[in-house]
Amino acid sequence: MKNITVKVDEATYHHARVRAAEAGTSVSATVRDFLNGQVEAPSNREARRVQAMEEFFAVAEAQAEYNRKPVEPVRREEIHEEATDGAFMVNQTDE
Repeated sequence: MKNITVKVDEATYHHARVRAAEAGTSVSATVRDFLNGQVEAPSNREARRVQAMEEFFAVAEAQAEYNRKPVEPVRREEIHEEATDGAFMVNQTDE
């Protein structure tokens, strides 16, 4: 285990000592726990993110069962027909 030195002003140190005493621990243990929490936080965030994604996909999958018709890709000709049916037609001038 490594030792570190942290400099803080008197008021901060006093508040840290009081808070640590109230918790029945030391300032060093409080700082150590804080730093360990910072190291572990990204993995906890990742776990929550993965869980949220799994829940999202579970809901999407459950809703997809209502629509049992398979999705068919759109053919190029259909896109062209829709684009040129008049609604999307661009006025062209003869040059």
